[in-house]
Amino acid sequence: MKVLITGATGFLGNQLTRRLLDEGMDVRVLVRSKSKLAELEDINTSHLDVALGDVTNETSLIEATRDVQGVFHLAGLIAYSKQQRQAMEDVNVQGTKNLISAIKKNGSPRLLHLSSVVAVGAGFTPEQILDESSPYNVAHLGLGYFDTKHDAEIAVFEAVRRNEIEAVAINPSTIYGPGDAKKGSRGAQLKVARGKFPFYPPGGVNVVHVDDVVDLCVKAFRSSKNGERYIACGENLTIKETFDRIAKLAGVKPPSVPLPRALIFGLGKVGDFLESIGKKGPLNSDNAWTSTMYHWFKYEKAKHEFGFQPKPAQEALEASIKWSRDHGLIG
Repeated sequence: MKVLITGATGFLGNQLTRRLLDEGMDVRVLVRSKSKLAELEDINTSHLDVALGDVTNETSLIEATRDVQGVFHLAGLIAYSKQQRQAMEDVNVQGTKNLISAIKKNGSPRLLHLSSVVAVGAGFTPEQILDESSPYNVAHLGLGYFDTKHDAEIAVFEAVRRNEIEAVAINPSTIYGPGDAKKGSRGAQLKVARGKFPFYPPGGVNVVHVDDVVDLCVKAFRSSKNGERYIACGENLTIKETFDRIAKLAGVKPPSVPLPRALIFGLGKVGDFLESIGKKGPLNSDNAWTSTMYHWFKYEKAKHEFGFQPKPAQEALEASIKWSRDHGLIG
């Protein structure tokens, strides 16, 4: 079987590409430039095909999806800034629609859409633990990343309902594992691991190991499921608990200064103003909401249908810290 992967040079995409090649698939990767292939340079290229293109360019997608039997759509833009809202609309929403159109024109192969738990929503209290059936409850906040991932997923399932494509969506929580430190969104965690981040906000996150997300992606793709979403998550932890574990594994002092919600949102407003005049503050309103909500989820549906049983959060964090230390990112 030959498959196309968008976003193959990212953290999760890199791991998924290797897994599919190990399982004997022929893999085509969509990359914006050959320089991006550095992330995959150690892979045996005899079963790896490269297509230059971009999800915002439908013509390149039509060529990339030609003669493949399946597509893993991982490409996306993660940003927490109103100034980048349009860019996220272009990549996350229109890019997904472009891919759906290309798939239709080339015979409707199976699509694995990599969504996110942000497309499900978030909890405003620790008591709110969401699952696949939870109503999207954050639209009123205007959070660009959340809204665009939600809208992209809607586009996929609307195409399924029209019988235009066959697709399933995977909604991972916060993914940790070897190589995650290269993610642009992992800056705060790296500072914690270096003992240079004394603060912690009041929210919560869910930690899942990258191997478990890859496993679920492959199983869901190979299954006959259609029009379904599956949350790929692990343990629910407060941000303080997560930071404490990271600091302990790295051998540094954990953050000890709590940030009150009022202060976080005040700083967020200041950041919004600075961004509006082309400058950057310590955070903005999108960051404020994201760091004070509880991103806690259940994985019972994936467990019931695919035997999903994620590794402990500690194992995911250990793998992350070990890789960062081995690569000189922390002491």
